[in-house]
Amino acid sequence: MPPKQDNQPIRVLLVEDDPYDTELILATLGEIGSFPCHVDRAETLSGALERLSRGGVDLMLLDLGLPDSLGLKTFELAYAQHPDTPIIILSGLADEETAIRTVQEGAQDYLVKGNFDSRLLGRAIRYAIERQKIKSDLKSLSLTDELTSLYNRRGFMNLARQQIRVAKRLKKRLLLVYADVDNLKLINDTLGHKEGDRTLKDLADILKHTFRASDLIARMGGDEFAVLGLEESEADFEKIRTRLQQKIGSFGQEAQRPHRLSFSTGFVRYEPEKPQNIEELLARADRLMYEEKASKKGRKERAGEAAKI
Repeated sequence: MPPKQDNQPIRVLLVEDDPYDTELILATLGEIGSFPCHVDRAETLSGALERLSRGGVDLMLLDLGLPDSLGLKTFELAYAQHPDTPIIILSGLADEETAIRTVQEGAQDYLVKGNFDSRLLGRAIRYAIERQKIKSDLKSLSLTDELTSLYNRRGFMNLARQQIRVAKRLKKRLLLVYADVDNLKLINDTLGHKEGDRTLKDLADILKHTFRASDLIARMGGDEFAVLGLEESEADFEKIRTRLQQKIGSFGQEAQRPHRLSFSTGFVRYEPEKPQNIEELLARADRLMYEEKASKKGRKERAGEAAKI
C-alpha cells in the first residue's frame, strides 16, 4: 500500500446497514481535520467483498452485524479474502472478548459506536493504515518470490493454512490449482535462462489476470505454481479451467516469444464436509497435474509415431 500524501483523500469503505449509525459515522468522518476521506458504502458483506474486489480501498470500517453475516464470521470472511486491506471493527457492543479475538486474528482496531469522536477515529484510521503498511512490507520480505512478485512457498503455506481454518469453520468450499510449466528445462537449455525466467514471469502474469485479487497465487519453486481461493459455486470449477486455457491461448497469439507457452494443471476442491490440510490438497493436485503432463507426452509420442507411418 503506497504512503498517502498530505491532503490526499483516504479511501474508506464503510460497511453498515443501519441508517442512523451510517449517518453518525459519515458525520464523524467528515469532521476529521487531519485528512479528507472519500467514503464508499456497502450495507451487506457480499456488497463489501464485491467492492473490495475492484480495488481502490485504503481501509474498511466494518460492522459485525449485517443482513447476510453476523458476528465474528463477518470479519473472518472479509479478512480471509482481503488480508491486505486494514480493517477497523465498529460494533454496538463493548465486547472485550470479541475485540481481543478480532485483533488477534488480523483486525487493526475495535471501536464501540458512540464511544469515539472524529479525533479518535482519525487517529485509528491513520494508525491502522501505517501498521498495515509495515506488516505488508515485512511480509513481502520473507513471503514473496523475487522473480515473479507472487507469494513464495512459505508465504503460500502460511496463508493457505489460515484460509483453510476459516473455510472449515464457515463451511466454505475452496479451489486449489497446481500448475507446472511444460518443457522449462528445454527452454533454459536451448534459449537460455533469461528466456526461462521470462516464461515464468509470463505464467505469473496469466495467473494474476485469470484469478481474483483475493486468491492466493504463489510460485512454489522452480517451474511450479499454486492458486487457492474460495469457490462460490459448482460452475466455478470448469469456468476457471476454461478461462485459464483462454488466457493461455490469447497470450500465445499476442506475445512474440520464440517458443509456445504451455503448462499442465491439477484442480482439486477443499470440501468442508471432508476436510484436508493444505499438504494433502497439494499432493492430490500434484498427482493430477503430472497425469495431465504424462497424457500430453503420450499424445505427442503417438503423433510422432503416426507421422512415421
